[in-house]
Amino acid sequence: MSDRPSRLFHNLNAKIASIPMALTAMVVFLGGSIWTVVYSFTNSKLLPRAKWAGLDQYERLWGTERWLISIENLAIYGVLSLIFSLVIGFVLAALMDQKIRFEDTFRTIFLYPFALSFIVTGLVWQWLLNPEFGIQSVIRDLGFESFNFDPLYNADIAIYGILIAGLWQGTGLVMCLMLAGLRGIDEDIWKASRIDGIPMWKTYLLVVIPMMRPVFITTLVIITAGIVKLYDLVVAQTGGGPGIATEVPAKYVYDMMFQAQNLGQGFAASTMMLISVIIIIIPWAYLEFGGKRRG
Repeated sequence: MSDRPSRLFHNLNAKIASIPMALTAMVVFLGGSIWTVVYSFTNSKLLPRAKWAGLDQYERLWGTERWLISIENLAIYGVLSLIFSLVIGFVLAALMDQKIRFEDTFRTIFLYPFALSFIVTGLVWQWLLNPEFGIQSVIRDLGFESFNFDPLYNADIAIYGILIAGLWQGTGLVMCLMLAGLRGIDEDIWKASRIDGIPMWKTYLLVVIPMMRPVFITTLVIITAGIVKLYDLVVAQTGGGPGIATEVPAKYVYDMMFQAQNLGQGFAASTMMLISVIIIIIPWAYLEFGGKRRG
């Protein structure tokens, strides 16, 4: 018990310095979230007003085709983005871990797209996927006249055009995270696997990947957070079109609050996005901190 006061005053200056930041986080983030949830149960239009409407906003939300399509698009984008980002990122990291020549150059090239904003990425890929002067036009000029590749102009597959741009930007970061995890693996493990004659792929699958569990969990959280707030890439590439084929929840929230001037509906959609983030954070916190506490 006598050690508790000493631990309390340990790094006291740092704790005092963090008070403004902690208060800001509590007031701005926590307070703003609570305010949003409360007003999602009101009939607010242009301005917030405390006119109670119960679950009307949520019933209207889940009865709107545009919202349902946005959820479907986010699910498609999210699942494929998680799978391809992890697979491509890990494969690239495994190749980079072989001590290849010009590793720093390749690592910079792969990571460079992440330094760009989603607006820039969206505009670049809008140009690349344009059938008149993009990839389709270049390949047709090479003699393949029947080649078709215009996903952004086909409502059935437009979301996959968004996915291509998202993977191009985010895979480099995943590669760097995975490479850092691989560099933390003890070299003796590789020596032992070679001595025992274990194939490299089996060593990765049965030994290395389980050891990199914390890296995978952190990467999953980072990717998923980016998926939930997907907005600017869609706006820059398609504006939600053709029609509402590439609509996403964040864009729905923005349009409801600032264009349709329906704050109550926007607050309800924001609350649903907040719930999805909480669903992600709680398992991550349990896996990260609960496991350490048990250990």
